[in-house]
Amino acid sequence: MSTMLQDIPEAFKIDSIYHQNTYLSGGELKHWEGDTAEVYSTISSTEKYRPTLLGTVPQLGEEEAMDSLNSAVSAYDNGKGLWPTMKVVDRIACMEKFVKQMKTKRDEVVKFIMWEIGKNLPDAEKEFDRTVDYIYDTIEDYKQLDRDSAKFQKNSGVYAHIRRGPLGVVLCLGPYNYPLNETFTLLIPALMMGNTVIFKPAKLGVLLISPLLEAFQNSFPKGVVNVIYGRGRVLATPIMKSGKVDVLALIGNSKSANALQAQHPKGNRLRMVLGLEAKNPAIVLPDADLDLAVEECITGTLSFNGQRCTALKVVYVHESVVEEFNRRFSYKVDQLKFGNPWEPGVKLTPLPEVEKPAFIQELIDDALAKGAKILNDKGGKLTENFIFPAVLYPVSKDMRVFKEEQFGPVIPVVPFSDIDEPLDDMARSDYGQQVSLFGKNVQTLSPLIDTLVNLVCRVNLNSSCQRGPDVYPFTGRKDSAFGTLSVHDALRSFSIRTFVASKDNAYNNAILQELLEQKTSNFISTDYIL
Repeated sequence: MSTMLQDIPEAFKIDSIYHQNTYLSGGELKHWEGDTAEVYSTISSTEKYRPTLLGTVPQLGEEEAMDSLNSAVSAYDNGKGLWPTMKVVDRIACMEKFVKQMKTKRDEVVKFIMWEIGKNLPDAEKEFDRTVDYIYDTIEDYKQLDRDSAKFQKNSGVYAHIRRGPLGVVLCLGPYNYPLNETFTLLIPALMMGNTVIFKPAKLGVLLISPLLEAFQNSFPKGVVNVIYGRGRVLATPIMKSGKVDVLALIGNSKSANALQAQHPKGNRLRMVLGLEAKNPAIVLPDADLDLAVEECITGTLSFNGQRCTALKVVYVHESVVEEFNRRFSYKVDQLKFGNPWEPGVKLTPLPEVEKPAFIQELIDDALAKGAKILNDKGGKLTENFIFPAVLYPVSKDMRVFKEEQFGPVIPVVPFSDIDEPLDDMARSDYGQQVSLFGKNVQTLSPLIDTLVNLVCRVNLNSSCQRGPDVYPFTGRKDSAFGTLSVHDALRSFSIRTFVASKDNAYNNAILQELLEQKTSNFISTDYIL
């Protein structure tokens, strides 16, 4: 899609090319004069289509990667560092300082989200605000975690003071589709629990981290947060090969996770927190409210052009209602407005990956060659930076779009006569994140729910799949996830239970009493954080 510069609202114009020439390592914003990579937007600001150059970012090498790793290792200092031994209230103060500064950068970050990945304005604003809320919720949950731990337990004549302690050095790699929010759902709990972090932004959505570098630098002790730029293979491979990383925190795909895990010389030591791909189905039963099902399936399949791990990527519809569902659904898809992210009412926006329209076209062509049809009039219409969503029907198991995660605007609809058909497909699938189930007869729903909860980790009743609210567990089975992310669970994913034990006798009790009175230990404390 092309547009004229004068059509872009003043607040969202890219006035100049943004040269990110620093990276954060060892508490310093280090200047970089080496190779850089140009960052383009697929959004055009000229009448004739042309990608927009947004800026440049450093292309760091192995030397800089290892320096940043060593900074994180030194800051952790085998658990002796300032950050892992710091009082809980002081770590919280650092995080509060960071989020306060982060909020001042909202407009800059939101603008970059729109230009870099094509997310529409309301969703870009929501991503920023939701991330701020996530940080505050994490702080509150961490306070509660500490309150619950601020006591001694006694069993079999032994006192125990049990808390959660950090794991060590975390390599954090986030995704391009939620480059702020999902990255921070790894980064923030990892930091909060006393770990040190090396963080590499995603390939797309990289410039939006730049406005936050100073906040990271002046909110946390030296070496606690290290932000590096460049290619994953160049940077992450030597970091993992060093064996100095204790936790791999990645939201992306399983191939990347497997490759990085394999680089670590002591895989048994490596803790992993992974959010990976999915092929979430919708199942529309004969008694479903079709208006509701259509509305939720539109949201589920096409929010952010279907570029979400939680997107509905295959829609099963019972044969008794499939024609009516398809008619209503196809009509609604064609009503969706395509345009630039800042335009009011826009639901479909330019795709950030240059190669994505051609990939979606391949999936459509394969399905058409094997007997499917495009049901909506606009389906498959191609421009330089977009392909209009195609509703494909009937889709069969031999089609690529049935098996592959499309991560884009194409919707396979599969008819079924027996509920065991979608259930068997889900059981055979490599993925097991979520499902959307549409129906109302409790006699039918009850056994279905009881089965589905063992195939996926979230069953959405008459609603689209989604991650939030962030207080609920976010995870998956099989190739879809490892570990659980949510405000509550992530703090536990990035920590380990550790405790001080003491036999109940006068000698030990006197020492414990003095430790509590003198407040000389940051670990042994029964202070209640308000």
